[in-house]
Amino acid sequence: MGTKSKRTKRGVYVDGSWLETDENLPVTDLAAGGTFARVTGAGPAEARAALAAADAVKPELRRTSVVERATWCEAIAEGIREQSAELGETIVREAGKPISSARSEVRSAAERFDRAAEEARLLVSNGEFREGSTSSHEGWTAIVKHEPVGAVLCITPYNYPLATTALQVAPALACGNSVLLKPASKTPISAAILADVIDGVDRIPDGTFNFVPGASSKIGDVLAGDDRIDAIAMTGSSGAGNRVARESGMVNLHMELGGNVPAVVFDDADLGTVVDSCTKGALKYAGQRCSAISRILVHESIHDDVIDRMDAAMADWQAGPLFDSETTLGPLISEGQADWVETLITDALERGADLVRGGERGAPTDVPDELRTHYVEPTLLANVPREARIIDEEQFGPVAAVTTFGDESDALEIVNGSDLALDAAVFTSDYERAIELADRIDAGAVRINGAPSHGLGDIPFGGNKDSGIGREGLDSSIHAFLRTKSIVL
Repeated sequence: MGTKSKRTKRGVYVDGSWLETDENLPVTDLAAGGTFARVTGAGPAEARAALAAADAVKPELRRTSVVERATWCEAIAEGIREQSAELGETIVREAGKPISSARSEVRSAAERFDRAAEEARLLVSNGEFREGSTSSHEGWTAIVKHEPVGAVLCITPYNYPLATTALQVAPALACGNSVLLKPASKTPISAAILADVIDGVDRIPDGTFNFVPGASSKIGDVLAGDDRIDAIAMTGSSGAGNRVARESGMVNLHMELGGNVPAVVFDDADLGTVVDSCTKGALKYAGQRCSAISRILVHESIHDDVIDRMDAAMADWQAGPLFDSETTLGPLISEGQADWVETLITDALERGADLVRGGERGAPTDVPDELRTHYVEPTLLANVPREARIIDEEQFGPVAAVTTFGDESDALEIVNGSDLALDAAVFTSDYERAIELADRIDAGAVRINGAPSHGLGDIPFGGNKDSGIGREGLDSSIHAFLRTKSIVL
């Protein structure tokens, strides 16, 4: 096990200064128990100070060049790499993520700042020159240029506390916006380290980046409802997203929200690929991912074969010490989240599903007693009735729920019957069927013969229905944080 850090982050960072408040936010150590670290939390006064700082610096940021801003992002990327050991340990402890996944997240965050610098250079430096093409505008010419939207509120989740933060903050800064970062209250420490890194970068104007950790109940509406905010980037639950949207008014909303990813498996699919993809897709980070495969729809003729194969594959996924590089499964973020997953499992069983594997709280023997209730065994449910809540509701747990369908129309009825429409997967060897089904599935992205994966953000991703507004990704986010101005000559 790694050496426990004794570093306590200062917390609130506004207008280039660290602030002390009466709010003290303890963060649970999901690797060793107890309190890992504490941050100073923001209240309404600090939130308003951050809003004022972010608003005041807008004119100065508009005068910066894309070269300057790209240099900031590259310096931040280097700072993340220099702090990679501390950041990796922090993600393990505050998010309960195995060390191999935590290290990968740190690398991804650094690369996102580098890539944002590249993307901004390409887009902002390529303005447009247009000529009038109609009789009423003949002889007109115009310069179409890009400019920042203003102040961007970034609301980030607990499951990727550094990588998702980078995906929001890096494009916003690269485009010349001021930023207010509100991290998930359960995982603010990695974001606080990022704030330290940004604080150390030369020539970033005060007020450009503001860090306001705190309870959403105290500062969420203050931040989202303020008319000095010009755009909101959020990754979180659909319920929280709906509240932010109601409070925000006329701003640019950029939201990636809840998911309940279906995998549709036809009888001509390569079952080896199906099992590998669906097992990893369901269990990675204990299923606490919006793109986790939560429900597996298999053709009725191969249900039993798929179940047998997945049962064998899931045997390799067992919880272990989080600082062991071989560990693939850790705890859920809280006892309450484990309770929710258990509720969905119980509901499915009461409605007639078969429990093939797991279904209980199950922690490694050396886990402290206070953390044992955070663990749910890798669970496989067979013959899950369509009316079971787990078929339509987001679970965020290590559960693969398998149900059946008869034909394409039947599968589409199940897939599109949910209010969540983020990602989906289709497994088949029939190319035309794969493309047709992908076209008819209501989702932001459909992966063919593989589990959904968003990577660094090269491909736009986001959801329909209650799963979000707009699309994330480095290029997509940069477009969202810029607006065009036409100067007509």
